[in-house]
Amino acid sequence: MSNKLRIALVGAAGRMGQAIICVANDEGVEVVARIDLGDQLAFADADVAIDFSHADAAPSICEAAIKSKTPLVIGTTGHSAKQRDEITAASKQIPVVLASNFSVGVNALFALTENAAKILGDDFDLEIVETHHRMKKDAPSGTATTLAEILQRCRQTKNLRHGRKGMVGERGRSEIGIHSVRGGDVVGDHSVIFAGQSERLELTHRASSRETFARGAIRAARWVIGKSPGLYDMRDILGL
Repeated sequence: MSNKLRIALVGAAGRMGQAIICVANDEGVEVVARIDLGDQLAFADADVAIDFSHADAAPSICEAAIKSKTPLVIGTTGHSAKQRDEITAASKQIPVVLASNFSVGVNALFALTENAAKILGDDFDLEIVETHHRMKKDAPSGTATTLAEILQRCRQTKNLRHGRKGMVGERGRSEIGIHSVRGGDVVGDHSVIFAGQSERLELTHRASSRETFARGAIRAARWVIGKSPGLYDMRDILGL
């Protein structure tokens, strides 16, 4: 009997799905189900299901995972509030890892961003810039959204500005700018800018390959097996 981790991969034909398949053998993983649009959602033969498909598939994926009592790792971004609520509801019955980014480096960026915001205080203006390949469908990226949520909590503000055009007036002190750039084959770049008087701090993460996300997702899949029902993220996995 194989001791390999057995995964059902939803969104197997996509960029992240292909990245996971490429590193599977190296990570001791057996992909027992490769599922794409129109395929049956069958998780019974898997130790864990990994979803990198589309936000609209969330309800069906959660339903299938609950039915087979299969732990679920979700890396898909762009969920609506209703879809997030459905994922949260599923986590009351099965363990679910939901993360906007599975890179260890990006999760370090999350922690550093929170620490910097607390250290620098309210005197620094906050801007987020993210760049991705031309095929990415959602904007801003899930990672940029997570960065914005971190800064919103630190500043206790809901004031997000998505781009600027025309006579927009002076920048508000509580404003958090967030900007999306699309082009070429960029895997994913994220920068957080803290702009103060006479000085500027920038925290940047650049991904050169989807392999880092694939290995992080597999790490999450190993971690979630045997966990109690609940909604987890990479901070739980990395102990941040």
